[in-house]
Amino acid sequence: MSTHARATQVIVGEPEVVEDADRVEHSAAWLSLKAAATALQGLQIQDGSIPEAASHDGARHHVAQIVAGIRALSPAFPHDAEYLTASVRDFERWADSGFGIPDFLDSLTAFQPQRHRVDGIRHLVVFPMYTQNGSRDRHVEAVLVEVIWPEFIAQLEAGDYGNKLFVSLRFLDFTPGYDTDSAVLFPETVAMREIPVFTWGAIFQDREAARYRRVVRAAAEITKLELPAEAARMLDDQQLTEKTFVMWDIIHDRTHMRGDLPFDPFMIKQRMPYFLYSLEELRCDLTAFRECVAIEKRLAAKAVAEPDGALDPAEAEMLEHARLVQYAVIFDRIFRFSITGSRVRNYDGLGGQLLFAWLHQRDVLHWTDTALAFDWDDVPAAVVALGEAIDELYWRSIDRPKTAHWLAAYELVRGTLTPNPASQWARGLPDEILAGAPKGYTDAVMDDEFPLSMFFEALDKKMKPVIESTAGITGRDS
Repeated sequence: MSTHARATQVIVGEPEVVEDADRVEHSAAWLSLKAAATALQGLQIQDGSIPEAASHDGARHHVAQIVAGIRALSPAFPHDAEYLTASVRDFERWADSGFGIPDFLDSLTAFQPQRHRVDGIRHLVVFPMYTQNGSRDRHVEAVLVEVIWPEFIAQLEAGDYGNKLFVSLRFLDFTPGYDTDSAVLFPETVAMREIPVFTWGAIFQDREAARYRRVVRAAAEITKLELPAEAARMLDDQQLTEKTFVMWDIIHDRTHMRGDLPFDPFMIKQRMPYFLYSLEELRCDLTAFRECVAIEKRLAAKAVAEPDGALDPAEAEMLEHARLVQYAVIFDRIFRFSITGSRVRNYDGLGGQLLFAWLHQRDVLHWTDTALAFDWDDVPAAVVALGEAIDELYWRSIDRPKTAHWLAAYELVRGTLTPNPASQWARGLPDEILAGAPKGYTDAVMDDEFPLSMFFEALDKKMKPVIESTAGITGRDS
């Protein structure tokens, strides 16, 4: 049973002082803090406040337990001393001011995990926040995490793939907001009075790796796919897969700010047709794929040219994972992204569908005699070609009006995927929409503009229980 599923106990009085970070998740101080935060969630409304005066005495009791837990656990996290001190102040101020909409800007500003990217270092994180792909309620959540930062990643980041904001994490334990599909910890989800300059973003690679292994194992069996030996290794090795996802994500994340970008790459507070989001996320994944192809070629050539100790241990590990990232991008996109979530503007699902169809139509992916197969020698060039097509779209769109870019993006997608037969976009938007405001374009996009193919409809029925079973999964569950 995973740590988060174990029964917790409420500790009356001051928890013991915990100085050893390696035992934090089993300590009475953590269990008390976690139980208090979970109980507090039941009193909060969606914006994080507690408007019912009758609930305030109970809320003060829970906050007191949280504060006591933070103080007891602080010695185990000396690198976060400033943040934990500020967290106590934020909780006490919130309680003293009557539990209005919480404001944790001070403690958020003090929390700087990107400054401590050391493999195995741990953090205690407690904020009122929502969890992406989890809960939209901005409730108090508490998470114990561990940094994943192997030496080859440190070298990668220090070289051509610098990404000072990226933090890679592993779950140790968490409150219910993370007993979901959420695999990110982003500062913008925290309740605060104003928006600061964000200096970090974190991804839980253990969750990504664990659900990848479970989903791909099941999908390979269902589709009779014979996995290459390297790819099969990931299904039996959680740590190997975690490191693979760290390499994928560090390149993906930095790509959002690089390239010929016709618009804000994060599309923050912008309302666009959802296929634009599909192409942006896919662009970043395909860039990670392409860069890993280049890394693999460079390091493999170096190893051949100088076989006697040409690669140091970090380079050897980088070479290994550069190859594994390529498998991970293809299989995660095809087997999980395509059929995960609802069909309402599912931009990640659409990206997976597009990748599958692109490879199939270029005859490097085969679905024959109810079995899936790849021509692996030819796959990299086909994947890179899709990335180049999206890059070309972006480059040309710098000179286009926004809505013209949208139309061009739609044509790129529909060149591979079949739109819904009822689509206004596929038939051609009427003049009143074409001459009108961008909102008309967006409103005309169907919720499921590009429905699942027959292949994915069949796969979805067989895979749904497997995908649903990955909610709340961690590396310890796999």
